[in-house]
Amino acid sequence: MGEVIRFVSRSERERVRLIQEARAIYDSIFPPSDPASDGQDGDNGRTIGGDRSKLS
Repeated sequence: MGEVIRFVSRSERERVRLIQEARAIYDSIFPPSDPASDGQDGDNGRTIGGDRSKLS
């Protein structure tokens, strides 16, 4: 008892799947541990999960 079940529509699941797939492709082309980015502050502007506070 006390569990909350959140309904997630099919379109939302598909959207999340496509985003994950796009991130995997992006990371395969531009690896996160790219030596050219060493020495920077590490904030590359990408969001993870639902944090969209940096989006304008």
